[in-house]
Amino acid sequence: MQNSDAMALSAALLAAAGDLTQRIHDGVLARGFTDLRPAHGFAFARLAPDGATVGDLAAHLGVTKQAASQLVDEIVRKGYAERRPHPRDARARLVVLTERGRACTRAAEEAAGEVVGRWVEVLGEGEARLLGERLARVAPGGPVRPAW
Repeated sequence: MQNSDAMALSAALLAAAGDLTQRIHDGVLARGFTDLRPAHGFAFARLAPDGATVGDLAAHLGVTKQAASQLVDEIVRKGYAERRPHPRDARARLVVLTERGRACTRAAEEAAGEVVGRWVEVLGEGEARLLGERLARVAPGGPVRPAW
């Protein structure tokens, strides 16, 4: 592959990722969660299964513990998450989504489904599935985080 082709592919993937992030965020806003930024969604993705400590969240987002703590303060204040005692570490606090946070996560999933549904309309079911499989082969493991 020529360097110019590699740059074109890189640009297309970055544009698709940026557009996907923005369209999911727009869908979240349209569903009434108007006090959030896209970065909150990346945090919610880490908190959604079973909660996380601030340190876990910092590592997931690729930020300092102080920055993650400020983000947690914000989403707690807005009613999307709460701090609870950690079940295995008395020194730590677990940050978990509230019902409002879980509802916002469901709104993001619905919005993502709409965006990917448009891709399926353009590519067809088989091509869209193949795209997902091929991207999974080359995508790095680990957290999906915003490009700060």
